[in-house]
Amino acid sequence: MRHLLGSFVLCITLLASGHVGAHSAKHAEPVKSLHGGQSLAAGPYHLELVAKDGDLLLYVTDHSDKPIPTEGAKAKATIQQGFENATTQVELIPTGENQLKGTGTFTLNPETGIIVFLKLPGRDAHAARFTPLKGKS
Repeated sequence: MRHLLGSFVLCITLLASGHVGAHSAKHAEPVKSLHGGQSLAAGPYHLELVAKDGDLLLYVTDHSDKPIPTEGAKAKATIQQGFENATTQVELIPTGENQLKGTGTFTLNPETGIIVFLKLPGRDAHAARFTPLKGKS
């Protein structure tokens, strides 16, 4: 009886781990951009960052590309200039159904990286690193 119970627990564990691996592999694929920006998976979200000199616009969707409301969200972006080692902080505020927007004094170049931290009400915080933002000229 003891051996049977051990085998049963082992089978359940193996079956459960197979589903977790399949879930992870699905979200390791590239994320499509719907608004012309760069898109990344961050936890349960797809984050798309559309960046221009001085302006950031972040779109938040689920893994099925359905908009996630951003009302009450808190977010910030840290803009890093690779060769200058300079950083700029920009607060992103909700501006639409699933959008957050921020402005600041910064320019983009091939070495620019932007780390976005997002916290939606009642949910865990997540981060994504977008880099590079412009191709080399």
